[in-house]
Amino acid sequence: MDAETIRKLIESGLPGARADVQGDDGVHFEATVVADAFRGKLPLARHRMVYATLGDLMGGAIHALQLRTVTPDEAGAAR
Repeated sequence: MDAETIRKLIESGLPGARADVQGDDGVHFEATVVADAFRGKLPLARHRMVYATLGDLMGGAIHALQLRTVTPDEAGAAR
């Protein structure tokens, strides 16, 4: 598994999302996902939305995925 594949899966599963995925060892990854779909949702719900885009890869090909999930407004405020 590689970071680019994970990025594409997340972005195709969450239309309009932007994902930045890092990971060098092929099993442990970090991702920042910016999506308007996160608006009004608690962090756990946001993470579940991302995990849903990856399906069975979670716990298999992707051993660990550290997530930061924000709305576009939250991403802009953090800059």
